[in-house]
Amino acid sequence: MKTTLSTKIALPDNYHIHDFFAFHQRDKQNIAEIVEQNKVRKGMMWDDKPAELTIAINAKTAHIQLKVDSDTTGPDERLSALASHMLGLLQPVHLFECLYKEHPIIGSLIARQSGLRIYQSATPFEALSWAVIGQQISVSAAISIRRRFIQAMGVQHSSGLWCFPTARQILNHSEDELRQCGFSVSKAKTLLHLSQLIESGELALAISDDEQDIQQLTDNLLAIKGIGMWTINYSLLRGFNYLNGSLHGDVAVRRNMQRLFNQNEKVSREQAEKWLADFTPWKALLAAHLWRQESSAGY
Repeated sequence: MKTTLSTKIALPDNYHIHDFFAFHQRDKQNIAEIVEQNKVRKGMMWDDKPAELTIAINAKTAHIQLKVDSDTTGPDERLSALASHMLGLLQPVHLFECLYKEHPIIGSLIARQSGLRIYQSATPFEALSWAVIGQQISVSAAISIRRRFIQAMGVQHSSGLWCFPTARQILNHSEDELRQCGFSVSKAKTLLHLSQLIESGELALAISDDEQDIQQLTDNLLAIKGIGMWTINYSLLRGFNYLNGSLHGDVAVRRNMQRLFNQNEKVSREQAEKWLADFTPWKALLAAHLWRQESSAGY
């Protein structure tokens, strides 16, 4: 039995269609995501069943379809929420642009990139898992490990796409199996511990807009061995629509700040942190604007 759910969402005039698709094109082997012209197809779990999510963009409309390898109820408002999340539509970027469009340093940068958003992973757990995988290794190495990880721990949809594994699925595997995917010992232990906490209900990957809520999640994640502030900030950026994480430690952010300031000496972490702090609560969104100077997929 299979079920197909569908919906559509209107997009703003200045939506960055190319950037949205570029975010899903990192793995050229296309085992879990395939970008074809104006659409992306992605394997994911839906109510613990393998599903194929398709987001196609025509003119100013996103057409969303979900094919589930199971009988499920529909229509489902969660599909619209999922698509809005992944498309970055939950981010009030227009407020940021209105506030800073006349700013002497970043005003012209924002004007050139009006409408820029931070496109999201399908789930916070996917973003957090990817951040753990990517710790202190190159993007190409992380992509390779992610691919092997999905094929070893996940399940395949009837379309052939592989679905990113859930915490429950990861717990069905051992540390040695994660090591065979390319995980270090410490990363394997971290991901297993993280999955255990989520599955037991001790850790909830959900936040509100309240900064105290953000801080509580941050503290909970910091208590897990193997998770530091870089992992948390990246996860908040890519999985929670959180636009205020400070990415002053990122080399590309500081490099583009140096260009923006037109200064000869490199921008230090301390200088970057102090400057970004003035743009609270939009620090991560500003960092994305800086990243975008180099790559449509790298922010």
